[in-house]
Formats: sequence, structure tokens, C-alpha cells
Amino acid sequence: MTQCSQEALMETYRTEDYHTGGEPFRIVTDPGAPLPGRTVAERRMHAMSDGPADRVRQILCHEPRGHADMYGGFITPPDDDGAHFGVLFWHKDGFSTACGHGTIALGVWAVRTGRVSAPETGTTDVVIDVPSGRVTARVHTEQGQIIGVDFLSVPGYVLASSVPVRTSAGEFLVDVSYGGAIYAQLDASTVGLSIDPEHTGELIALGRQIKWALNETEVARHPVDPRLSGIYGTILFQRLPATEPGEIRQRNATIFADGELDRSPCGSGTAARLATLAAAGELGAGEMLVHSSIVDSRFTARIVDRLEVAGYPAVLPEVTGMAYRTGDSTFTVDPLDPLVPGFVLR
Repeated sequence: MTQCSQEALMETYRTEDYHTGGEPFRIVTDPGAPLPGRTVAERRMHAMSDGPADRVRQILCHEPRGHADMYGGFITPPDDDGAHFGVLFWHKDGFSTACGHGTIALGVWAVRTGRVSAPETGTTDVVIDVPSGRVTARVHTEQGQIIGVDFLSVPGYVLASSVPVRTSAGEFLVDVSYGGAIYAQLDASTVGLSIDPEHTGELIALGRQIKWALNETEVARHPVDPRLSGIYGTILFQRLPATEPGEIRQRNATIFADGELDRSPCGSGTAARLATLAAAGELGAGEMLVHSSIVDSRFTARIVDRLEVAGYPAVLPEVTGMAYRTGDSTFTVDPLDPLVPGFVLR
């Protein structure tokens, strides 16, 4: 193969990269692979079994172009005219059902790029279809500057409380809640851990054990849509002293997929925590959860409504954070590269 013909056969992928609370989000407007389906939920199911789409996910997520904790999404058409666009969220192990930090990043991206027009000063709703439903990134601008984003999630509710789970550290009781994805939750102090970077290895190991112990059980079954079943992640949380009346402060490490540690406080995980705290009577109307991550980035969250979903008392969560652009990338794939589509070491 000549140099010219090799160059002609190279694949090219362009991405726009952001981070929300330290967690990456790689936006791909043209994945160069078919994403069939009438809805985003259907497209996710096709993508999970479709070789070309999953190959692109691996190219952009795995090493050497990504890493084991990379996260991103493919932009798709919306389900109908009620949303601006849809998105297929992905990580190193596949395609997820929801992503709060990604929704916040998409709100910033949509306004910054002019995909959704916004006033110099005011609030703009960016409506996005995701596999778990329709969500909103409410983008606040001030004199042309984006100053914050509210992530309005799908309703969250508790699926099971005080579920025993056996780990190598002993048997513990966890709560299981849905916030766009299903999360098991455990107070880290019961295991003798704090949410600090020096405990990263122990937190990841424990989170993985809890996830896989419960993933195929009845408590991980979504009551309406089986496509949303399974434990998406484990939230290990640490209670912190409140500094203001009407607030709860917690730090968390969310371990999702198979051993990915969220650098942000986790948007859909925060929504699940709101549901758990509300069901326990710990968080009421007008009160706020100040949710920090293992790197001390922060979301705030509140309950904006209470309702019932499939017989479960539910809350409508609002999670507030901010995303920042980190760069634009053009990735190429050499046709002679033996390591395509890439690899991960965890």
C-alpha cells in the first residue's frame, strides 16, 4: 500500500470535549455508523448489538484515544419534535441509560455552539431525549456567559431498602433506587472507609462487588421497562456536617459500569440519592442536598415535585452543576494499526 492510498483509507472522527465536575464527556455529532431505531431507547438497543456503532464507541473511548474512565455520547435525532436532539451515552463497557453530568455538558455545548439559541441574560431549556426518557438541561446565562445548568431528570424512586449484600469485607445493608439508572447505595463509614482519593482502589473494589452481587436479582429489576434493569452503579457515600439550615451535605464515590469511578458527584446518581433521602424522611420540600465528589467538585440538588410512578412514591429531581469545554479533537484510525479499535486495562 502506498502512502497516499494509506492516507485515503484512514478513518476520521471529530469530537468536542467537555468536563462536568472533572468527569469527561466526549460529544460526537457524526459517529459515522448507522444508529437505527424510532426512539433513542431503541437506538441504544441496536447500538449494543451493532458492530459498527460499538466499534466507534471503542475507538473513541478505549486506549490509545481514550482511557478506562472516558465517557461520551453520540448525538441522534430526538424521539419527536418535543426535544432538540437525542443522545446515546457510552462508557468503556457499553451504552448507558442515563447520564446527568453528560446532560449538563450537552446543555452548555448546545448553547455555546448555537444549536439552541439563548438570550444574553436569561434561562434556556435544552430538551434532550435519552434512553431512560426525556430530560432537560436548563442553561442560565448572564451577559452572554453561561453561569450554571440545572439537570431536570426523570422521576426517581426507591426500589428496595436495607437489602443484604455479601462482600469480601462482610455483609452490609444497601438501598437500591432509580434515578434514570439503578444504583445501590451504602454509607462508606459502615465499611470503615472515607471518600478520599487515597482509598480509590478499595472503593472501586467494593463498588464492583456490590454491583455484581445484586445485578441479576429482583431488586435490580425496573418496574416498567426491562431495558433499564440491572445495577448501573454503586454509590458509596459519606455524611458531612451541614453548614447552612435546610441542607444535607454528603461526599460520594460512584462506581459505575465495571469499575469506572465518576470524578463528578454523578448526576443520575444524585437523582437516585434524592429519592432515597426523601423516602427516608431526611430531605423535604425546600431543602437541598450539597453533593461532593471524590475530587471535591460539587452538585446541588433539590426536589421540585412529588408524584407516583408504577405504584412507587417518586420525586422529580433537579441537579445543578456546570460543564467546561476542554477542547476539540480529530482522531484518525490508520488502516494498518493492529490495535484498532483499542483496549482497556481494567
